[in-house]
Amino acid sequence: MCLCHHNDQVGSSLGALLSDAVYFPTESFILQLEDPDCEEGSNPPCESVFSLNAEKILRQAKLFIEQKRFPFAVDNHNTNEELAIGYVLIGNGLYDEAIKHFSLLLQGDPEVVSAIYGRGIAYGKKSLQILSPLGRISEALSDLSKAIQLQPSARLYRHRGTLLFIAEDYVAAMEDFQQSLDLKKNQPIAMLYKGLTFFHRGMLKEAIETFKEALKLKSDFIDAYKSLGQAYRELGDFEAAMESFQKALMLNQNHIQSLQLRGMMLYHHGSLQEAVGNFKRCLQLEPYNEVCQYMKGLSHVSMGQFYEGIKAQTKVMLNDPLLGQKASSEYLKVKYLREYSRYLHSHLDKPVAEYNVDQDLPGNFKNHWAKHLPFLIEDYEEQPGLQPHIKDVLPQNFESYNIEVQKLICAADHLGALMQYDTPGFLPNRRIHRAMGLATLEVMQAMQRTWSNSKVRVNGKTRQMQWRDMFDIAVKWRRIADPDQPVLWLDQMPARSLSRGFNNHINLIRGQIINIRYLAYFDNILNFIKDRILVYHRAYNPRGLLEVRQALENVNTVEDLLPIMKVIRTQDHSVCSDGVYLCGLRVGNMLFSVETQTTEERTQQYQSEIESIYKDLTAKGKALMLSTELGDADAVCNLILSLVYYFCNLMPLSRGSSVVAYSVVMGALMASGKEVIGRIPKGKLVDFEAMTTHSPDSFIARHIHFLPSVAGTFPTTRTMIEVLNTDSTSHCPKKS
Repeated sequence: MCLCHHNDQVGSSLGALLSDAVYFPTESFILQLEDPDCEEGSNPPCESVFSLNAEKILRQAKLFIEQKRFPFAVDNHNTNEELAIGYVLIGNGLYDEAIKHFSLLLQGDPEVVSAIYGRGIAYGKKSLQILSPLGRISEALSDLSKAIQLQPSARLYRHRGTLLFIAEDYVAAMEDFQQSLDLKKNQPIAMLYKGLTFFHRGMLKEAIETFKEALKLKSDFIDAYKSLGQAYRELGDFEAAMESFQKALMLNQNHIQSLQLRGMMLYHHGSLQEAVGNFKRCLQLEPYNEVCQYMKGLSHVSMGQFYEGIKAQTKVMLNDPLLGQKASSEYLKVKYLREYSRYLHSHLDKPVAEYNVDQDLPGNFKNHWAKHLPFLIEDYEEQPGLQPHIKDVLPQNFESYNIEVQKLICAADHLGALMQYDTPGFLPNRRIHRAMGLATLEVMQAMQRTWSNSKVRVNGKTRQMQWRDMFDIAVKWRRIADPDQPVLWLDQMPARSLSRGFNNHINLIRGQIINIRYLAYFDNILNFIKDRILVYHRAYNPRGLLEVRQALENVNTVEDLLPIMKVIRTQDHSVCSDGVYLCGLRVGNMLFSVETQTTEERTQQYQSEIESIYKDLTAKGKALMLSTELGDADAVCNLILSLVYYFCNLMPLSRGSSVVAYSVVMGALMASGKEVIGRIPKGKLVDFEAMTTHSPDSFIARHIHFLPSVAGTFPTTRTMIEVLNTDSTSHCPKKS
């Protein structure tokens, strides 16, 4: 774990949630000042906008005065004319000129509120144009703060709140939006932005209530419905999110952001065909939308439609960022996805047991992909292009499978649903449920064969199953369920990367942003850290132990820890080597995060523990097959839970360690004769339970109560994709 002071600079634009953040009275009135007859490079050269259009600017300024089109007018007509000119300049996007104009005006009278406000708006508008949105925000905030001191108003508080929002100071922004609403109740935009401050802090329930308040003020507020849908999606409430997106699209069926967000949610819910429909509609309206193009390609590839998928991916690749422009995350990811898609296509009809993704993909490719680095790989040899003789995966009807396979699919759906976390922030994904349910059943069958002295087929060889083979069953299903995420063994990375190590990093608090997924664990983690601090001082600072203990008694929040924080290590208790302590989570020096360092040495230590437990498990499993004693089954169960304790603490995969571990637990328990019927308790996360428990014995004691041929039927990537695509909604019996 890491706990440190954190002052992030904003490195990205507001994006879809705040695309038109800075509002001012003349926003909709954009003047066309350019001379249509003047061509660049003509002789004589074009005159400047000002010398050419001074008369037009003055004429429009007088119109602004007559129509009262700018705020905080004064009694002096000449001053009002100068103010109006400044707002005309803003209306044309001439922000530098507007800043200079207002600054000259303020030299004569530093307390002209309208000039201070106008310059602040110009600074804010200019900052939204350039790569770093913080470019001129400090000047804008200074002007708006001075204007508020001179003449507080709902408008001024709203605009300052908007700039604070851009600067990611969500607490201060929320206070300004509330001040604005106190001065003027009927402001749906201010209410929306107040909700967005909650949303970005991870306070989703508060955000939802505030978005609903915005809709009371403006019942046809599309952005409020869109934001409400996104808040429900982040909370994990699929039905409520769908309803909100649907209402936004009923108001405007061409609302691109709602189509994009709904499509992404459908993808992550496992409804890929529906997702594609949203992305297609999005691209009809906005052909160069990178997010929709990328997600369309990803959805097609996930369903085995490689020709359409790779075509969409190539379009994203060709959309190079402009000079000085930051590349989008889709642009950075798409080359990896296209190469992996080609790899999957070339192996579509090969038995999965005959090849190995971790060994086949180039080391630097895997390393860069897992670390989300730009695709800058020297001497990279591309995967083979699409081969015409390998056809796309065709839709498969549930009825086309025989009765026994149908029962297998229904059992997998049921088992997969048991793995769903009942915790805010986790959206149910039917495709992942199906995949990991099948993984559970395949692990069960493989373990039973192993305990009966049968061998398994792995990487083209027939041999006794090892612990990694058992986990690899779940890994292959997790990979195929969502090819967007690199599910790779970290110890199979290049030697240079292994020596440097990999960090699995989960932010719990970053600045003002709280990760709602892990909110239920904050007290546990706080107590865990306090205990580790005492252990640290007992060993290295015994004289100061009493003082530290007294200080810790007053620690109730993460912030309270900062004055007494030291870098320490949690210790994982070895069960095979007395006195050997394995480095686990770290607490360092406000970023509060869980960080698992997967170094080469640490990996070897953990793997020796896992190897020892697996050998014991295999021996006891074989004995169990010949025994009817209840105690034998309990001993096997304890070993299975010990195995997953070390696996979760090791975090050996680039993604998906938790669901892979839980699939193996369920499959192994079923192999031992245990019936899996219970769901994961509300608010519990398997990996965090393991990482915040001192030893495997206490992990077993806490979790034994809730833990609740596939390979022959689905031997190839094609058959695996087919079964994941199959709709069983109306066929499988509902189980509570």
